[in-house]
Amino acid sequence: MKVSMLYDIIRWEEKALYEASKKRNIDMKMLDVKEEIFDTSDGRAERFGDISLQRCVGHYRNLHTTAFVEGQGVKVVNDLRSSELTGNKLFTILALKKAGVPVPRTIVSFSQEKAYQSFRELGNKAVIKPVTGSWGRMIGLLESDSAARAVLEDREYMYPLYQVYYMQEYVKRPPRDIRAFVAGDRVIAAIYRLQPPDDWRTNTARGGKAINCPITNELEDIALRATSTVGDGIFGVDLMESEAGMVVHEINGTTEFKNSVPATGIDIPGLMLDYIIERHGRS
Repeated sequence: MKVSMLYDIIRWEEKALYEASKKRNIDMKMLDVKEEIFDTSDGRAERFGDISLQRCVGHYRNLHTTAFVEGQGVKVVNDLRSSELTGNKLFTILALKKAGVPVPRTIVSFSQEKAYQSFRELGNKAVIKPVTGSWGRMIGLLESDSAARAVLEDREYMYPLYQVYYMQEYVKRPPRDIRAFVAGDRVIAAIYRLQPPDDWRTNTARGGKAINCPITNELEDIALRATSTVGDGIFGVDLMESEAGMVVHEINGTTEFKNSVPATGIDIPGLMLDYIIERHGRS
């Protein structure tokens, strides 16, 4: 089986996936998309192998290289539809909401005035996020009238993406959230991400600590229901334990797992490749 990996940065995760491919006798070709030319008149689809594993960090590189490789007739994990949905928080929430998956109350608006009104609608305490982004960047907790007005005013002078005012209710939860790793129809691992003492965000990129999370029936059910709304692939599902039960607030399409492997003791990169072999190796 020949597999290509599309990437723009080599992180621990990409190295781990490559090492896991060698153990499984998978012929994996590493393709740095920044060093490639994607010519629409070039019919050499074989350079992408039988299947392509999408690992680009950059959202637009991820999306457009996936579109190109799929256009060459090669299967990509995750595919274009999944990448489009998970690459935009609003698109994700709309898909989850339509499928009846529990999510935080979410409001989107397109002007400073209506964004402030949304903040008031959410009880004068809300989380504002960019619709596209990761690692907890550009996310703000609005806890007062003055803070909300200042943040919203600043966003008026930013790139137009930040004038899509995406807000969620502040969910009362323990000082942690959950990241569940899903490959196809299986939850392969899960971690608690513990909130650091000096930040309300739980992202491990911002100092959140990863520890093993048991995969309960409730967690498995909601994580699989969530990923079924965005496609068949490999995902990281982010959940919070609210007073009314678990809610899903994001789904990640190119998930990191450097801190999750030692926390869980599970060979996450190996199981990701096993999924690719079992689900797509004979298709």
